[in-house]
Amino acid sequence: MLKILTVIGARPQFIKAAAVSRAIELNNNFREVIVHTGQHFDDNMSRVFFEELNIPKPKYNLDIHSLNHGAMTGRMLEKLEELMLDEKPNLVMVYGDTNSTLAGALAAAKLHIPVAHVEAGLRSYNMQMPEEINRILTDRISKYLFCPTQEAKENLQKEGFANDTCHIYLSGDVMYDAALFYADKAKKPDIDLPHKFILATLHRAENTDDPARLKSILKAFQIIAEEVSIILPLHPRTRNIIAKQNIEQYAEKLIILEPQSYLQMIYLLKNCKMVMTDSGGLQKEAYFFRKPCITLRNETEWVELVENGINQLGGFETEKILLAYKNFSDKNIDFPEELYGNGDAAGNIIKFLKYFY
Repeated sequence: MLKILTVIGARPQFIKAAAVSRAIELNNNFREVIVHTGQHFDDNMSRVFFEELNIPKPKYNLDIHSLNHGAMTGRMLEKLEELMLDEKPNLVMVYGDTNSTLAGALAAAKLHIPVAHVEAGLRSYNMQMPEEINRILTDRISKYLFCPTQEAKENLQKEGFANDTCHIYLSGDVMYDAALFYADKAKKPDIDLPHKFILATLHRAENTDDPARLKSILKAFQIIAEEVSIILPLHPRTRNIIAKQNIEQYAEKLIILEPQSYLQMIYLLKNCKMVMTDSGGLQKEAYFFRKPCITLRNETEWVELVENGINQLGGFETEKILLAYKNFSDKNIDFPEELYGNGDAAGNIIKFLKYFY
């Protein structure tokens, strides 16, 4: 029996792991051991996901969080190496582009344990983003590269990954699997929702750590909120920065919520008019539920969304965000089908691994 050690630590990884864990449970050839690094530790961003999505309880919780990138990655690497030596897995599976992803891949590679990278091949071409560094390095040391899109597969081929040391496979996107599976299980947040609203999130360090950028984005939100309500589930870190910078007045017209569970976010996605976010995962989820999305960054790894006119790069400048909002408000959006597969990505991944094991 193949023992898979799965390393997860952040909200998007919980969603992806939920889809793959279901596929693993249906196959008697595999046994999964889940490690939670603790990167997201708040109950609303961690525990509730395991409960709602029926993810198997982690065998290990490293409780590593609230540190700078180097310290966090280093401590995860140290702890993951120890437990990998104890568990002796046949394969280590990592997801996406977080510090947990890189630490899991590095620990495994140093111990000569094959790494499977789910969501491989994505590129934003912005090396100022920690996520870009994490995903490139993780791809480079992984044996099995599961690409969510054709573009991601072509990125790897252009970078010389097509050789005998790794296997590239176009699996589709496991987040689409999850969206389809949980769509009917959505939970209404415990608030009175406005009839029409925009769903927004704001958490990336390049936006929140720069006071001028943060104020510029919030100013755009304030102006738009005079026309249509904006619901902003706020990451604890972003909330603390707004308070520390004493700029609460730039968010006073917004409906600010605590972080929402996945099923609550699904409800908000299904019922909103539009999405505005700097999150990678939420850009795709907006597409899954046929909502136009304004990305609060100058680039995105999900280039197919921009190319199909269903995602606009709003950056952080107030006027650019307002222009993107006006553009979407003035036109009908045609959503293409099957940009991320057919909703069977997790099953494809397990079938592929079964071939090699």
